[in-house]
Amino acid sequence: MPKQKTKSSAKKRFKLTASGKIKRKHAFKSHILTKKTKKQKLALTHSTLVHKADEPNVKIMMNLK
Repeated sequence: MPKQKTKSSAKKRFKLTASGKIKRKHAFKSHILTKKTKKQKLALTHSTLVHKADEPNVKIMMNLK
């Protein structure tokens, strides 16, 4: 049987933390930044965790489950 492959899009977008949670970056930070406030852009800079409801789908894409 062939090996399971990780989705290329998922491996570029998500990282696994030491505690087993999945880290992601915020969207809406790539262009059209002139109308966004400095506070909003700063908040979008920091990474965050994937929501619990979405974790199973991301784990399947990354072959972690």
